[in-house]
Amino acid sequence: MANGQSFLDKFSEVSAKIGNQVHLRSLRDGFATIMPVFILAGIAALLNNVVFTFLWGADGIMENAEILATAQYWGSALSQGALSISAILLCGMVGYSFATNKRFDNPISCVVVALSVLFIMMPQTVSATLSAASPLVTDEVTAADVTGAFITNYTGTNGMFTALIVGLFAPTLFIKVSGVEQLRIKMPQGVPPAVEKSFNVLIPMLLTLGAWGLLATVLYAGFQTDITALINTWIQTPLRALTTNPAGLVVIYSLGVFLFTLGIHQSTINGVLVEPVLTIVLVEAMEVFNNGGIDAVIARPDLYLNMNVINVYALMGGSGCTLALLIATFIWGKWQPSKEIAKLGILPGIFNINEPVIYGYPIVFNIPLMVPFVLNTALGIVISYFATVAGLVAPTCIQVPWTTPIIASGFLSTGGDFRAAILQVLLLALYTIIYLPFMKASEASQRKQFEMSQQ
Repeated sequence: MANGQSFLDKFSEVSAKIGNQVHLRSLRDGFATIMPVFILAGIAALLNNVVFTFLWGADGIMENAEILATAQYWGSALSQGALSISAILLCGMVGYSFATNKRFDNPISCVVVALSVLFIMMPQTVSATLSAASPLVTDEVTAADVTGAFITNYTGTNGMFTALIVGLFAPTLFIKVSGVEQLRIKMPQGVPPAVEKSFNVLIPMLLTLGAWGLLATVLYAGFQTDITALINTWIQTPLRALTTNPAGLVVIYSLGVFLFTLGIHQSTINGVLVEPVLTIVLVEAMEVFNNGGIDAVIARPDLYLNMNVINVYALMGGSGCTLALLIATFIWGKWQPSKEIAKLGILPGIFNINEPVIYGYPIVFNIPLMVPFVLNTALGIVISYFATVAGLVAPTCIQVPWTTPIIASGFLSTGGDFRAAILQVLLLALYTIIYLPFMKASEASQRKQFEMSQQ
């Protein structure tokens, strides 16, 4: 027992170090900061492609193309201010989060460095598709190389992996160089603090930007490429291949959920290794939905597994789908302490918050409940994925808050597909049935432990 406890203590320590690693923590914090923007973009896409189309579209109840175009302009404007510049937003916020996590005394300068480097690493000539000049020839298009322009392939969802890397490593170099005392410009007494800070980082900023500019030049002159192309080939594609197939996602995410049964929050693994990748896929799915509707998303199977699949189908009531455990306890539970915890946990559980259940029921170190806690998460991923592939439900493509209750989350996240809500109800029933025998075993174990403690 001592050796087992020692192993768990060491494992917990290693996991905590991974979760608190400054780069990974900054990545997670950066995503959390801009998440409201993505949620707003998702709402706008839902209104544009579902509500407004239902009202004024070709088959709408009040068909009016002019009103539809005007209404959809609002949603398109929000998407342009969110999805089209998602890489820029993410890069700046990751850079700021890194600076604050490192307790750097001038975090705003890290935002400046991160954003400057992001644009330094973009190509100076881009390919653009131009519409035909003549209004009489509507289907003719030509491609042209354009200078002095930025395109959404680099500033939007396709550039988010580059934004992550630049947002982490450009400030890393800048902070390191800023620590060299000889590179600081000393200002006389009485100089305003803002001016003094800007001069303190002047030389480090010049050196950092110059170094990244040199890298961009080498990539262009020596290899005729840019950092986004390299990242997409060598980092983004392998990571997406690992996390956006059912087998890889089930293995990795189940490991993180299993850690929760040992008292180690699942975000230690999933929050820093899986969820950022799945969130990027979800944001890309939102962009596809915004531009082409649900049919365009259905045509992209590579977008089927995204962060909403986890939140909507695999975490009902929170990690381990514990809303089902509470239902099983209410209906069939006999152990009064468990029923009392279920009463306390049901309201937060409806909004997918289950820390009271994790530590109060408890789930932690409760061996009978470990199996359904992990199994239900895996089943949620697998069943929802194959239901999507089979066309039984629409793909999830709208960012909804993770606290959205079931039925509403399924309906909204799929662009208004009621079948997704039905699938959620069926899955919840399945989870409840799976929890039932293990819940009874847990009650028997707790009752026995209580009786032994009274002897």
